[in-house]
Amino acid sequence: MRIMKYFVALIFLGIFASLGFALYFMLKDGRDGRAKRGGMARALTFRIGLSVFLFLCMLLAWKLGYIQPTGLPLGK
Repeated sequence: MRIMKYFVALIFLGIFASLGFALYFMLKDGRDGRAKRGGMARALTFRIGLSVFLFLCMLLAWKLGYIQPTGLPLGK
C-alpha cells in the first residue's frame, strides 16, 4: 500500500514538472527572434500522457483490489 502512495506522488511530481517546463518554454520561445520549436506542446503532451497513465493505473489498482473507495460519510 505504501508503494502505491509513492507511485502516485511520483507521477504527480512529473505532472507538475511538465507544467513547469511548459511555462518555461512559453516564456522563453519567441523572445529571441527564432521560430518556436514546440517545446511547450511536447511538455503539455507529456503531461496529458502522465495524467492518462495515472488514471488507468488507479482504475487497475481499484479493479485488482489494491485500493478501495471510501466515499464521503454523509449524514454524520
